[in-house]
Amino acid sequence: MPNGLLIPNSSTTRSASDARPRTSPSDAPLGFAAAVREWSVAIGQAAVDLGEGSLSRSARTTGSQSNRPLAILSPVSTAQVQQILEIASKHGIGVHPISRGKNWGYGDACPLGPNQVVMDLGKMNRILEVNSELCYAVIEPGVTQQQLYRHLQDHQTGLWMDSSGAGKEASLVGNILERGFGHTRYGDRFLSICGMEVVLGDGRVLNTGFGHYANAKAGRTYRYGVGPFLDGIFSQSNFGVVTKMGIWLMPAPEEFCAFFFSGENASDLPAIIDALAPLRMQGVLQSTVHVANDLRAISGRMGYPWDRAGGKTPLPDDLRAELRREFMMGAWNGCGALYGTKETVAAARKVVGRALKPFGPKFLTDRTLKTAAKLQRALRWTDWGRRMGERLQVVEPVYGLLKGIPTDEPLRGAAWRVRKPCPAVPTDPLDCHAGLMWVAPTLPSSGRAAQDLMNQLEPIYARYGFETLVTFTLITERALCCVTNVAFDGREADETARARACYEELTDTLLGEGYIFYRSGPRGMAKLTAEPSTFWDVAGQIKSVLDPAGIISPGKYLPAA
Repeated sequence: MPNGLLIPNSSTTRSASDARPRTSPSDAPLGFAAAVREWSVAIGQAAVDLGEGSLSRSARTTGSQSNRPLAILSPVSTAQVQQILEIASKHGIGVHPISRGKNWGYGDACPLGPNQVVMDLGKMNRILEVNSELCYAVIEPGVTQQQLYRHLQDHQTGLWMDSSGAGKEASLVGNILERGFGHTRYGDRFLSICGMEVVLGDGRVLNTGFGHYANAKAGRTYRYGVGPFLDGIFSQSNFGVVTKMGIWLMPAPEEFCAFFFSGENASDLPAIIDALAPLRMQGVLQSTVHVANDLRAISGRMGYPWDRAGGKTPLPDDLRAELRREFMMGAWNGCGALYGTKETVAAARKVVGRALKPFGPKFLTDRTLKTAAKLQRALRWTDWGRRMGERLQVVEPVYGLLKGIPTDEPLRGAAWRVRKPCPAVPTDPLDCHAGLMWVAPTLPSSGRAAQDLMNQLEPIYARYGFETLVTFTLITERALCCVTNVAFDGREADETARARACYEELTDTLLGEGYIFYRSGPRGMAKLTAEPSTFWDVAGQIKSVLDPAGIISPGKYLPAA
């Protein structure tokens, strides 16, 4: 418990996320029973799930408040999505679409409000086309990162995809629509889509770009089409349900080289950002570059060391420094990659090496990684061999992400505060009661801005007894996205209450200072729309045209009608 913070104790260990679902059958809208009958005819009774276990599972959340769905609907085609929305519109029932339900920390799979059904698109999981010549794929929303990666490998396409750190089973379409980002030169993922099929709230089907022309030759190669560019209005919105998406893929480069670096001191952050930003602006660095603090890196290696910390929170400074030494990491640790021909990568490597010289850049290729692994196996019984084995265990998943290879390793960090027992790699944070609320401010790509943001974050986290887990990502040539999160054990009522209070102060403070989130979970959405503006007025008018009954994810970004 942090000093100076008084929160009433509770005799129960249930968190707010486990208690009192906000919807029960008796609360269902008057037309719900009729809608269920019509959905059962339209998509089949087996695709309409009213089971107690399923509804309870869908209501779980890594946040601090959940909503229980009225039902779970599982369409298998665009036509069935149309039927679901037409029936919902007729009876005035909210529909919350999910792709895979792996949006942990940003809303999970549960609806945003009561009296809604979940439309689970997970069974719409076909890879409809892969074009190796023009380097694109067309996929449905249920396609996972691992599924597309395996398809590209098994069919020897010679293509790479971009992967986020959300795990192997996360949806590509779902993450892209939330404007999530990955690790490669296609890391700003929404910029690499080309053409979507969208079902509107009234059941109409819209094809964006050139997709509404039956014989368009460039439908998957020129994303803007002709006329208004509509794709953007379906990201981070509740205007429609995307049922198909074209995404661009990368031809495997002739040469690939990852680089890793670290700053020994917390004060190194501004210098690191200011060394990287010009290289991003000049095009020397084309991939996203991630810079994580030691707490973020430690949380990816282990759970909170309750015994060594003597039960104290946040993590004591001396123990934090000790863990840095044990894991051979700095106060700030970064990675990125170079892609291209042998000549261009060699030239870029020299430039990056000079810019990051104070931070000990290490360059890694397939050849050097293979050699290191071979030496480690030969010397595995020595102290050097053990230490090298530990380092390879950490580096290999990150190295893979830089090549678009999905991994579940980053999910370890979601369970940072979870008391035992906890699986070594929690592939679903909900299964181990992980509490997770993301805060994602956006800022100019400058060291001064990054340090100012840290000055805002650290005192607030400390006040509530949490660690400042932070990653800065150079997402574009001019902007940084900071991803930070409140990590807590969802079974601990006191910790959950402090987590909620911490999140509220973080979001209020950052918005007040002009650090607006690049995306948000449910608790932050109302804050983003609290101040009236022409922007939100126009967005509301678009919503009223495309979804006149207001049934698609009421409350998502836009205030619920």
